[in-house]
Amino acid sequence: MRLRVLATAVVATLLAGLSACSSGTQASTGAPSAAPSESASGAGAFPATISTKFGDVTVAAKPTTVVALGWGDAETALALGVQPVGASDWLGFGGEGVGPWAKGLYTKAPEIIGTMEPSYEKIAALKPDLILDVKSSGDQARYDRLKSIAPTIGVPTGADSYLTSQEQQVTMIATALGEKEKGAALLKEVQDAFTAAAAAHPGWKGKTMTAATKTADGWGAYIEGSERVTFMQNLGFVQNPKIAAMKPDATGFSVSLSPEKLDDIDADVVVAFPIFIKTDQLTGDAAWKAVPAVKSGHAVVIDGDLSQAYSLGTTIATKYAIENLVPKLESALK
Repeated sequence: MRLRVLATAVVATLLAGLSACSSGTQASTGAPSAAPSESASGAGAFPATISTKFGDVTVAAKPTTVVALGWGDAETALALGVQPVGASDWLGFGGEGVGPWAKGLYTKAPEIIGTMEPSYEKIAALKPDLILDVKSSGDQARYDRLKSIAPTIGVPTGADSYLTSQEQQVTMIATALGEKEKGAALLKEVQDAFTAAAAAHPGWKGKTMTAATKTADGWGAYIEGSERVTFMQNLGFVQNPKIAAMKPDATGFSVSLSPEKLDDIDADVVVAFPIFIKTDQLTGDAAWKAVPAVKSGHAVVIDGDLSQAYSLGTTIATKYAIENLVPKLESALK
């Protein structure tokens, strides 16, 4: 099954330099850095070096024209106070390409760039001094095209197939933008919110969970490393061992499930959401209704803004998801 989040949402199937640069180190952005200072933001944060799968990237001065292409990269830059001039709208929000939790963070809407097959001509026309592709496929050809336009921060080592963690994404982008302190603060806000929610629900610790989805192509579940699983683990849950034992499919972050094997998603709690189908096509599916957790009322089906926030995994989207998903988990686990 191809999860369609990767082609308008890794999507629309689901859910990653200058020509003189070598493969190991890219040319720096902008002018030479200012004199060192103790500040973790502004001129004193540069030069900054970011390690990626493709080698180290050194940013000499604070970028002024940023294009953000990776899953959630634009929202991460916005949360750090930097407005990309170009951005990819993975979840099909429209408009500025960000969720309602990021409303008002742009003063000027960005140029919307394609997701899996971006227009390199459109990116070049924006004359960026930095490209962010931090949560992306990790494809070498894509990276090479981007770095020929401007220095590019690609995926970290081991994070192909959109498996860059929230901490990696925020830390890498914050370092590249000269906002390390702000990045650390954003991560702490999210961790504090998870800690408070977990402390308020000690009975969730050690309970099993499955994050599942249905698309027009069929059923799937997410593997460890996906933000959807990490979200639940941060609340004390553990991954369903049956799903954990399965080999990921072509997406790299999910497993496909036939209707006959849908009972494999059974767990103490199941969180499920539809992708590009109506919600009742999921809830009305006979295979779904037969799952023990569903029959016993221990399943949560989410859609709309909550589903998108849960899937996106940026700091601001995650805080929205914690606020709105935790009450639903409470009801399912009474």
